[in-house]
Amino acid sequence: MDELLRQYRMLMTGRGTISLSEDSFERIIDHFDEEDDLGAAIEAAEAGIGQYPFSASLLIKKADLLISDKRYRDALELLDRAEVLDSMDIDIWILRTDAWLAMDQQDKAARLLEEAIGRFSGEDRMDLLFELADVYDDYEAFDKVFDCLRMILEEDPNNEEALYKICFWTDFTGRNEESIRIHQHIIDAFPYNDLAWFNLAAAFQGLKLYEKAVDAYKYAIAINEKFDHAYRNMADAFIRLRKYRDAIEALEKVVELSRPEEVVYEAIGHCYDRLKNPAQARFYFRKASHLNPEDAKLLHRIALTYMQESNWPQSARYLEMALRIARTNHEFNLSMGEVQLRLGRIREAVEHLTMVVQVRPRNISGWEALIRCLYDAGLHEEAERQSRAAYLATGGKAVLLFYRAAILFAMRRSKDGLLLLEQAMQMAPRMAGRMLELEPSLSQNPQVAEIIARYRRPRNR
Repeated sequence: MDELLRQYRMLMTGRGTISLSEDSFERIIDHFDEEDDLGAAIEAAEAGIGQYPFSASLLIKKADLLISDKRYRDALELLDRAEVLDSMDIDIWILRTDAWLAMDQQDKAARLLEEAIGRFSGEDRMDLLFELADVYDDYEAFDKVFDCLRMILEEDPNNEEALYKICFWTDFTGRNEESIRIHQHIIDAFPYNDLAWFNLAAAFQGLKLYEKAVDAYKYAIAINEKFDHAYRNMADAFIRLRKYRDAIEALEKVVELSRPEEVVYEAIGHCYDRLKNPAQARFYFRKASHLNPEDAKLLHRIALTYMQESNWPQSARYLEMALRIARTNHEFNLSMGEVQLRLGRIREAVEHLTMVVQVRPRNISGWEALIRCLYDAGLHEEAERQSRAAYLATGGKAVLLFYRAAILFAMRRSKDGLLLLEQAMQMAPRMAGRMLELEPSLSQNPQVAEIIARYRRPRNR
């Protein structure tokens, strides 16, 4: 290259009668391009074209450089000249596409490629279809992206790039039934294509046909026992089927095959949680938390496992850590409210539950927890005040009338309580049990029992 550059400089300065070959010019252009010296590369291309005006490859190289220099119209003119000399050079069509896309003319780029696809065959046609898929992606014609990939697979069923991409676009476009047909056809011809089995399984999963998805993933794994994504997706399908032990087995295989990941450990923890094994769930949530200490959600999940074991001090410890990261989180404050109540710290419980209703005033669960907390603490007047505020904030939920009725009875305002109970029963008679959960002794009150029975009595047909 040093000798070539020496000869090139002699040529450019007019010293001697140096003549360079077309191939030499291409090497010099590539050298300057790799060195990021765009001006020198364009100058070398112009010098080469000066000596070889009928070289399509030099015209194409200069056009490519002009596109990098944002001189799109000049590049298109050069590509038109190159096409006259060699209409079957695929780079002409790809560079034209790049120029039109750079000028934000996606429709022209698409039409150009659609025309070119009819002219080429084999690998060139595949390249153009991939290029066209990218163009369709750019202007959000997503179904057409899927169509391009389908066309590639019709000609080359084992094309790995197309198989990887069509899996994503199947999920994105929801064309699962079509994907099933495409991949069943591929599998009929190539039964040991693990990617085709994987894509078939993913399409079944997209249709919530989890049993069929699991079967197809098993074929993919039988062909490629180190196919970690198949184990991941199969675990998800097992979780949907509530087969948590099978899911754990698949996820443990993922851990064996790939680097440790927070999401995998969390999924294993979730499965143990569903199996009512809080200690094992906690073990994996902690593993996940070690990989991402700033994920407050994982700290909350650890706290919940302690809550299942009624270990309130440890629950509080992890909830404090979670709340340091996300102080106003609705779920964290709701859990902390319950824990503080269990620890007998009424004031702290009320503070956290008040935060819950401030953050999500229309969410009924926070109000219910706050009202129950105040009621159980014997703070009946405040509980009654909050039940009225909750009724207004949530758009008049009947359950809050039942709670308020119970509170009024506790405040020895039985007449008001009966009137409110009557109103609540007119709205939602099936929710009377919520009042009795708050205050079970009301089930022994004959007036309360009479009102509940009257509204629950079956109507004559």
